[in-house]
Amino acid sequence: MTEELANHYRRIIHELGEDPDREGLRDTPKRAAKAMQFLNRGYAQSLEEIVNGAVFESETDEMVLVKDIELYSMCEHHLLPFIGKCHIAYLPSGKVMGLSKFARIVDMYARRMQIQENLTRQIAEAVQRVTEAHGVAVVIEARHLCMMMRGVEKQNSSMTSSVMLGAFRVKQSTRQEFLTLVSGR
Repeated sequence: MTEELANHYRRIIHELGEDPDREGLRDTPKRAAKAMQFLNRGYAQSLEEIVNGAVFESETDEMVLVKDIELYSMCEHHLLPFIGKCHIAYLPSGKVMGLSKFARIVDMYARRMQIQENLTRQIAEAVQRVTEAHGVAVVIEARHLCMMMRGVEKQNSSMTSSVMLGAFRVKQSTRQEFLTLVSGR
């Protein structure tokens, strides 16, 4: 597959008016193909493989929050990156998940061609499915290069998306506690 992707990149370079055989570009098609495979490696992963059984019995029933998980994803509309951070909270119902698994879940879904709104929902639903929590909340804040480098070219813009499930959706006080903790105010 890498060789086929490399051939496509070689053609793109040529179609843009460059010589894919010049010294600086000679290995670029192979490097670009490997980079694209790496940036989209989430397609080859599954939730079960990522979590790997790291869910444990616990009497904890208060909010658990993991903040500032960095993420790198690819806009499905322009194939340009968006970069940001994800905040995840859940209300355990007898089970807690290993801390690193939150970052792995974020990476698995972020390393696919995405829109931020869907990414936010996929992460929330995955945490809910694995932990069977009373509620899950996810907020993503990201900067989109498709808006910064092309089109309207707004360098200081960012996008925030949120998904609230279970108790975070129905209990205003729980939602507010989460948003206060995320914003640091």
